[in-house]
Amino acid sequence: MVKDEKKLVANNKKAYHDYFIEEKYEAGLVLHGTEVKSLRMGKCSIKEAFIRIEEGEIFIYGMHISPYEKGNIFNKDPLRVRKLLLHKQQIRKLTGNSAEKGYTIVPLQVYFSDGRAKIEIGLAKGKKLYDKRQDIAKKDQRREAEKEMKIRLKG
Repeated sequence: MVKDEKKLVANNKKAYHDYFIEEKYEAGLVLHGTEVKSLRMGKCSIKEAFIRIEEGEIFIYGMHISPYEKGNIFNKDPLRVRKLLLHKQQIRKLTGNSAEKGYTIVPLQVYFSDGRAKIEIGLAKGKKLYDKRQDIAKKDQRREAEKEMKIRLKG
């Protein structure tokens, strides 16, 4: 009885700030040996990363995986384009949806699931400036309410 355990490597908080996430998908990552070792050490960034669909295949650009220290000649370019693994029907659905105005595909998080490197991607619609302001106001209200509760509990 093995439980499905996720070990988070990288998270893209900016994506939730800049976009409304409509749908989420879990995709596999095509990696080389030293990249996996570097990921296990948590050396990954998806802040500037973006996803494109080309000729029926899906790729991630700008995902930075730091070179593995003990990897010497086997290390690959940290910013190289990496292929994502999804079912063909999911890729077709994403292709159709991302062709609509205002929709894009963004990486949300990188993690290990049952020993395999996975990436969660989301079909997202861009937020306008006033949407971001509303989110920030809600966050501030929630923070103030939590602060009030702490003061009441201490008092």
